[in-house]
Amino acid sequence: TRSNHPPVLYRPIHGTRQPVSHNSTVAALRHTTTQMIRQILLVTLATGAAGFTAPVSTTLSSRGACAPPLPAFDSDNHDELRTIESSFDPLNLSSDHESTSNNNNGRAAAIAAAAMAMSHPLSASAAGPDWGIFEGRTGSLLHPVAMASMALFSLSTALLGFQWRRQRTMGDEISALKRTMPKLNGASSIEEALAVAQGEEEVDAGYVSSLRAALPIEAQVAELTRERKELASAGPRDKHFNQGSLLLFTGIAFAIEGPLNTYARAGKLFPGPHLYAGAGLVVLWALAASMVPAMQKGNDAARTVHIGANLAGMGLFVWQITSGIPILFKVIEFTKWP
Repeated sequence: TRSNHPPVLYRPIHGTRQPVSHNSTVAALRHTTTQMIRQILLVTLATGAAGFTAPVSTTLSSRGACAPPLPAFDSDNHDELRTIESSFDPLNLSSDHESTSNNNNGRAAAIAAAAMAMSHPLSASAAGPDWGIFEGRTGSLLHPVAMASMALFSLSTALLGFQWRRQRTMGDEISALKRTMPKLNGASSIEEALAVAQGEEEVDAGYVSSLRAALPIEAQVAELTRERKELASAGPRDKHFNQGSLLLFTGIAFAIEGPLNTYARAGKLFPGPHLYAGAGLVVLWALAASMVPAMQKGNDAARTVHIGANLAGMGLFVWQITSGIPILFKVIEFTKWP
């Protein structure tokens, strides 16, 4: 049976937008921690933006359900129905939907573009930001050149240290030699005392022989006194202190610069003899420097520790140079100027 009620035609519902899934696989030769964090943040942002966007279909469905039913039309008036349906928009819902769709499309495009831009490794960067010249051959050669120069500088500083020690201990040596010499009885030298003793009426043969035996000792004392004056005029004490301070600063600075440069180029460190020798050398430098206050107070134990730490550091320096030569060849092979 045919119903007497006219058929009801509801407002057609616009097509719903399917959520776009942003699945991107990032392929890179080497990833750093910074790039990984950036990618995770971008993926989280994209997922959050898609998750908190209100579905258009629900909104339109609820609005369409509240719209009044339209009367039925004959099949000959389908074109007129479409015209009336498209023009009937008293609440301007179609423009809101278009604006929302355009905003969502723009947001999705911006997020996708940012994700694609950040997914690729930065140009000329091995393991992180572009460090420029610090990451190239110039920055990589700073460490070996500086450490080789400091090895020679360490030898010069050690020589100054032994000269200052020689100057400081020569006073005791001169005093010990003078104690072995016979009394001069007011004469200024042994030769003068010997001339006086031999000119007396009664010559003391024992005293004369002791004076003659002391002649080489007097010459030795004179030589030590002359050497001590030359050392004092050269000032090895102040030079040793200044060079040691400079060596401590530059040595620690370039001992840190080396691993930083390696990490900038390779994205990781390579534990081995070279790294261990460098770390031990820095520790010995710090130990030697910490003994200076006690040395200035005359503590001989502190002087012994200071000298021992520096000698051991020189041994580690030699080990560091020999273990660093193969690394230097690799740096030259895998880096480019500048």
